[in-house]
Amino acid sequence: MSPEIRVDLISDTGTRPTPGMRRAMAEAVVGDEQRGEDPCVLDLCARVADLLGQEAATFLPSGTMCNQIAILLHCRPGDEIIAAESAHIIGTEGAGAAVLAGAFVRPIVTPRGIFTGEDVAAAVRSPSKKTPRSRLVEVEQTSNRGGGAIWPLQTLQGVAEAARAHGLALHMDGARLLNASVATGVASSDYAGLCDSAWLDLSKGLGCPAGGVLAGSKEFIEEAWVWKFRLGGAMRQAGILANAGVYALENHVERLAEDHDNAQRLAAGVAELPGIAMVHPDVPTNLVFFDVAATGRTAAELAGALRQHGVRIGVQGEHMMRAVTHLDVDAAGVDEAVKALQTTLAA
Repeated sequence: MSPEIRVDLISDTGTRPTPGMRRAMAEAVVGDEQRGEDPCVLDLCARVADLLGQEAATFLPSGTMCNQIAILLHCRPGDEIIAAESAHIIGTEGAGAAVLAGAFVRPIVTPRGIFTGEDVAAAVRSPSKKTPRSRLVEVEQTSNRGGGAIWPLQTLQGVAEAARAHGLALHMDGARLLNASVATGVASSDYAGLCDSAWLDLSKGLGCPAGGVLAGSKEFIEEAWVWKFRLGGAMRQAGILANAGVYALENHVERLAEDHDNAQRLAAGVAELPGIAMVHPDVPTNLVFFDVAATGRTAAELAGALRQHGVRIGVQGEHMMRAVTHLDVDAAGVDEAVKALQTTLAA
């Protein structure tokens, strides 16, 4: 039997509800969410719509469903989405855009998942009967596979301008949007308000057990409800989950800065170990990627050895590992992980 995992850095989705969040969930006043009668769901949606600079919002079981409903509303079969090559909708959503919307993605190759308005203009196809129709631009804040890179506001403004100039919609995958806002001091509404649709993940840095909130215009959210029913995302007494989100927005946002500090602490410690190379030397938020090729071992081998020390770190390729800091890992846990990696490499 494997030892108990004491320091889990595999993802910020592994967070568990805090005692305060559990109390909020237990005390939630609930109603029928499908009928618009759950007060906690209504409260959460109003808060997130305001937070993202949008008119309305709807609570959904997952961030993937948020993305897929947005794509279904913005695209028709045969349409094309412009996104970074590393985008979550390409690598982690099971080709949902192709399966559900009949749309596919034209990837922009960029080292950290951030592109410019000029890149968008270059990717837009000229109207033709023989080619897909460019319809949607998708951005991911922060860029996961870009090492938690933050879209600069000016860059995002340029992308929004290019999208409008070419008649395209703009959608934001806001899985770690609040990490970006806390790190930069830029309001999340300044980022997401540039977009036609955006969503906020509750189950990552905010520490909720499940859920995402998709926001847009009132008309957009009315149409989103149609697909919410079709995809099985409409719920009943969902206030138990929604109140976790309300609690998180009130208590877990500013503390994201601690995750960023711990990620930098982790990166600094790992970078000093023999055979380790940082994939992204700067660590702006809570994601740390490092290459272990020079150790002579694979990422999977090291991950297996680390588990024996009670530490779990993600494997992203043959020699690449990803560590994600979150509210369940403090500075002492980070130091324990670095020590475990040091011991493993010396064995």
